[in-house]
Amino acid sequence: MSNNEILQFGIGHQSIVPPMKMGLAGYFNTRIWNNVLDDISVRCALLKNADQTALIVQFELITVTGELQTAIKLVADKYLDKYTLIATATHCHTAPELRIARGGYDENYVPFAAGAFEKALQQAMNSLEPCLSIKSGKGFSMDHCFNRRFWMQDGTVVTNPPKCSKDVVRPEGEIDPEIPLVLLENSSTKLLLASICNHADTTGGNDISGDWPGHTARACEKFLGGNAMCIPLIGCSGNINHFDIKDPSEQASVEEAARIGQGYAAAVIKGLEKLQDEPLTFAGAAQAFHLKGRELFPEELAEAQEILAKYPPEDTANSQTALTARDFAEKSPKVLRYFAENLLKVAAAKKEFDFEVSAITLGNTVIIGLPAEPFVEIGLEIRKEIFSSHNQVLCSIMNNGSGSGYIPNLWNYRRGGYENTPRSNPYSIHAATELKNICRQLKASLEK
Repeated sequence: MSNNEILQFGIGHQSIVPPMKMGLAGYFNTRIWNNVLDDISVRCALLKNADQTALIVQFELITVTGELQTAIKLVADKYLDKYTLIATATHCHTAPELRIARGGYDENYVPFAAGAFEKALQQAMNSLEPCLSIKSGKGFSMDHCFNRRFWMQDGTVVTNPPKCSKDVVRPEGEIDPEIPLVLLENSSTKLLLASICNHADTTGGNDISGDWPGHTARACEKFLGGNAMCIPLIGCSGNINHFDIKDPSEQASVEEAARIGQGYAAAVIKGLEKLQDEPLTFAGAAQAFHLKGRELFPEELAEAQEILAKYPPEDTANSQTALTARDFAEKSPKVLRYFAENLLKVAAAKKEFDFEVSAITLGNTVIIGLPAEPFVEIGLEIRKEIFSSHNQVLCSIMNNGSGSGYIPNLWNYRRGGYENTPRSNPYSIHAATELKNICRQLKASLEK
């Protein structure tokens, strides 16, 4: 291998704990943070040879918004020429709210987070060294992930139904317990990427925390030793969470986040025992695509108008109690009205979307950056069918400024649950099909 073909990588990370008091993202009401339970960070991995450059950036935040994506690009463009970018988040629900017009938003936070990314990128550039090995494999864990949408006795689907309810029949869909892994090593450090399909919403409360992905990353880094970095990419998990509805106990706490994070770390570490060598090859590609906005069903509009007529206006944002998807399942009037109001906003906005799917190959392993929050079945088809010729396929959602919002399967509509409502799913009902077609095109371009 000539010097021009040698793959190099470097890593960097910086704290993104906000210097200002502001809201936490993830619930329907505003939560101003009180304390810092554990650090939240931006992690950055830079991959480079003579011909190509790629950047993998993960923030311990709810998502990467368009505003943050623009700031990331402005920073990266100062230091890099042409590059493939996967910019993502852990979807943490105890991290700063960076979505404009959401409760607790502070316009100064995105510039602060972008500044932290710039320092992490500089660290990665300064630590570039030739990659000595690429290895791939997978972990496995069925202990912490559950499909959160359930068929009920009345023939509807409910997200997060009451625990131990006799009205629950069965889960609506699948889970993905596999944890694809890729490990890079140079003379100074190791870089581990893992793709885990679960929601990062276990801590609860009003304190800053990286939730279970933070625990997983730190435990894996401790195991690898030295200056190692672990990036726990979040796989397709729009309809997945950690709630076991057969367990009557409360599953939202600091202790629960630590338990799940340590559990996933143990599964990843077990997977490291059986890695296979990959060629020291590297490539990147990206494919842009356009999505129309959500088509509205007549019954959705009728129901929204009925709810607005039935329930008086309430100040949902300033509710003193946490308002979550469980309140939607329990048909809380305050939350039902919140969703109805947002449905009419979606109908009036007629918004369309421009997204990007990006991919980085390392040997015969591929990392795919996907927009928004696709359901788990979409990820399974991408991993097991579209990219089936690859040894491992790591999906990473909320890619490159797509924000948060669910992408269900076409067959999930008109059944119930909150993920497929226009408030939470502003994209065309055909988004899943469009996304899979784009992945097929991207695979073809990588093979040229």
